[in-house]
Amino acid sequence: MNLPLTLISLLLLFTSTTAETSDDPHPNFPCQPPHHSSYPFCNLSLSTTNRALSLVSLLTLPEKISQLSNTAASVPRLGIPPYEWWSESLHGLADNGPGVSFNGSISSATSFPQVIVSAASFNRTLWRGIGSAVAVEGRAMYNGGQAGLTYWAPNINVFRDPRWGRGQETPGEDLRGFQEVKSSGDSGGDEKLMLSACCKHFTAYDLEKWGNFTRYDFNAVVTEQDMEDTYQPPFQSCIRDGKASCLMCSYNAVNGVPACAREDLLQKARVEWGFKGYITSDCDAVATIFDYQGYTNSAEEAVADAIKAGVDINCGTYMVRHTQAAIDKGKVSEEQIDRALLNLFAVQLRLGLFDGNPREGRYAKLGSSDICSSSHRELALEAARQGIVLLKNDHKLLPLRKNHVSSLAIIGPIANNISKLLGYVKKTSYASGCSDVACDSATGFGEAVAIAKGADFVIVVAGLDLTQETEDKDRVGLSLPGKQRDLVSSVAAVSETGGQALAEILFGDFNPGGRLPMTWYPESFTEVAMSDMNMRADSSRGYPGRTYRFYTGPQVYGFGTGLSYTTFEYKILSAPTRLGLSELVPQSSHKKVLLQNGEEQLRYLQLDDLEVNSCESLRFGVRFSVSNMGEMDGSHVLMLYSRMPQVLSGVPEKQLIGFERVHVRSNQMVEAEFVIDPCKHLSVANDVGKRVIPLGVHDLVLGDLQHSLSLEF
Repeated sequence: MNLPLTLISLLLLFTSTTAETSDDPHPNFPCQPPHHSSYPFCNLSLSTTNRALSLVSLLTLPEKISQLSNTAASVPRLGIPPYEWWSESLHGLADNGPGVSFNGSISSATSFPQVIVSAASFNRTLWRGIGSAVAVEGRAMYNGGQAGLTYWAPNINVFRDPRWGRGQETPGEDLRGFQEVKSSGDSGGDEKLMLSACCKHFTAYDLEKWGNFTRYDFNAVVTEQDMEDTYQPPFQSCIRDGKASCLMCSYNAVNGVPACAREDLLQKARVEWGFKGYITSDCDAVATIFDYQGYTNSAEEAVADAIKAGVDINCGTYMVRHTQAAIDKGKVSEEQIDRALLNLFAVQLRLGLFDGNPREGRYAKLGSSDICSSSHRELALEAARQGIVLLKNDHKLLPLRKNHVSSLAIIGPIANNISKLLGYVKKTSYASGCSDVACDSATGFGEAVAIAKGADFVIVVAGLDLTQETEDKDRVGLSLPGKQRDLVSSVAAVSETGGQALAEILFGDFNPGGRLPMTWYPESFTEVAMSDMNMRADSSRGYPGRTYRFYTGPQVYGFGTGLSYTTFEYKILSAPTRLGLSELVPQSSHKKVLLQNGEEQLRYLQLDDLEVNSCESLRFGVRFSVSNMGEMDGSHVLMLYSRMPQVLSGVPEKQLIGFERVHVRSNQMVEAEFVIDPCKHLSVANDVGKRVIPLGVHDLVLGDLQHSLSLEF
């Protein structure tokens, strides 16, 4: 999905040092006068590269090696304090990484909805606001000595399998469409950073613990076609469009080689995608190269392979413990260590860590009053409102009419926050029904059924929490945990029918407009091996494919599903019907293109055959009108898909090429336009991983509307 500076790129506006609480949160800082401010790396008039080169040249080999851990050691003789690289900020600053601490004058930070919820809003403006708020709070925490400046988020792996324990951390199952908005600044790696964010986990990582596989030893077997148009695009956009300053390689192997030892992939990020930043391993992922995967014969070889592949820092101590021996045995050179340090120090320099007293820096005025501010709390509430997805509304039961509801029963093991509903209903009762989310016992059903009998309406809040799916824990099935389904049935049999955002939806104070950012699969999907990384369906072996782009099996709800309390209608205002591509191919290449594959009829064009920069001239606009035909104002997500001609194997069923959330008043109309880049939106990878544009009729689909566009050569 196109997460912009996106939900992805905007989350890139966001590490990590924990400082002891004192009157001065930064009593020690690099380049502190009078003894340590005259080094060349403290000279603000020099380029970032020259400052980093100067710093590396002053370090001894043991000092260099001590920097190769997330807990980088101090260099007292140069006045450099220790630094903690690992902090977390998935949906707000969090202390599940050692770099953020709430044990000080700042005891909490704004918690935004989980990423999958914010993604369901399909609202770039909202994502931009969340990213900016997290950035402000991160700098304010740093100023207070309770955080650093390097955050290991966002998680941009594709939500390929519904059992994955970390799917809720991601923007969903199609990250291509969420990455269109570019950040400002040049691509030379010299621009300043407010905070540093890290795109993870590179690459083809989405299995924690399933069957006999764990994330530490799993070998993801990925076709060139799937690598090019599913697994790599999120990272390519995160780097090219989001200007990410960190990339994290994953635990798993990719086609037999550990991800952190895949020099071809890591260097592709730097050379082809223009990555300017540092590469970190996931925690102890360098150790797994030898200890779990047995890819090397020793710890020293594992360290050497990772460093030579392009890893700059190891989360953990493995590099610190084994790099000297690797050098002594000739497995890796000091010059290769220097390259890693240049990448690390360049990011710290861009963050201003070597610019003198933080109290006098660019963001020095940010403080505790900028954390959990009323505007940030309101933004978190708005994100929850916009991310709620209404999937079913039989007989138009919702919204409930406040003056027709005198009593309400709230039931479910995760429904214990009823305070926000008290203002809507005079009498509200609560019963958990289950002692916890696992719901292994029906002993609480009696109380739940009793309060349900006495209420005008019943709300059952059922589902999952992090005890059921999380890092290092995948789900086994797709049904509700334990006896939760029995609880729902028991309550439903006796009745006629969280939080503030949910209450506003139920009672019609807010019109739902969210859309599912993933496919809702049936329980039968668990028969598909989670270890099968193929995206495309294969009927010869009964394989249904994955995600809305390729899945051909039954589904409970489709990607993009979401109801409203009102009705919207579309009209196409303008769109081309034909696009000629001949002029975009150099005349000298026409014969080569026409003889492609030895076929008489040309089926597709390879992007490699097009003139340099010609894709920009291919862009075209598609304008629509959106009318609200109902009696209630509401926001609506326009989702434009393309269906390609089936002229080569592996063409998607459809793919999202544009989206926009618009607010339309009752009985009013607004206009919207999508700008389509055929090289990006109407292309697909062929079976050898080359980007091609299929020739023939492409259908552009918006709701029930369909417009045909012929691409011709």
